[in-house]
Amino acid sequence: MRLVLLTSVTMIAFASNSLLTRMAVESGAADPYSFAVLRVLAGASVLAVIMILSGRDIVFSPAKRFVGALSLASYMIGFSLAYLTLDAGLGALILFGVVQISMFSHGVIKGQGPTARQFTGAGVAFCGLLVVLWPGAESQTDLTGALLMIVAGVGWAVYTITGRSAVDPLSVTGANFMLCLPLIIILLAVPDRQVTLNGYLLALVCGGLTSGLGYALWYLVLPQLRQSIAAVVQLSVPVIAIVGGALFLGEAIAFSTLAASAMVLGGIALAITSQSFPARRK
Repeated sequence: MRLVLLTSVTMIAFASNSLLTRMAVESGAADPYSFAVLRVLAGASVLAVIMILSGRDIVFSPAKRFVGALSLASYMIGFSLAYLTLDAGLGALILFGVVQISMFSHGVIKGQGPTARQFTGAGVAFCGLLVVLWPGAESQTDLTGALLMIVAGVGWAVYTITGRSAVDPLSVTGANFMLCLPLIIILLAVPDRQVTLNGYLLALVCGGLTSGLGYALWYLVLPQLRQSIAAVVQLSVPVIAIVGGALFLGEAIAFSTLAASAMVLGGIALAITSQSFPARRK
């Protein structure tokens, strides 16, 4: 029961990141560059305070920390810029569709032989993403925003894969945020930046609460979940974001988005709920 509760809170936090970022950058409360930097700064600060108060050490040395920081930076930058043009729910759908396809591909590359069912599910999910991305008169997807969200999705997939072996989730997340900050602080050199008080507040909540603590919580529950279950529960994030975008941001839910959602979520669920990949014999 505790694991279910913690996992549910984590998924709500992930969906909230989409809502908060879209709310900030679309309204002009913060430009996407400043928002990304402030989000990482808030996350690093909150996590640093918690680790100091709890007496934890911050470990920067393993190579995975730098991979985690680089993938986190790619996610943060692509995520913020994408929400200039994408609705919260649509962005979350593209993000987590790419995440799951990337993780599926990683399994294949690592020598895990996919079954016919898994290939079919991945194919259906990929076609669902094409429905979202395909240009046309009825398409509501900005291709530049979609490409940026694809970059964010690949970054998040790498971040998730490297975090599965975290021994101390809070310390690892804190180190990732602190190493990520100098990688993206260069964005402050971009001209025409603006941040209102509301933008600062949204970045503080998004960075310190739903990102920093949310990611630490994700690293905590990941080792307790089978990989297939960890992938399945993330399918709830686009649904939460679509509903939240409609309720709190007044975003319209297009039929194409609903159709694509059904294909992406259904295809991924089909692929990742089949039996575990049998390891190839060498």
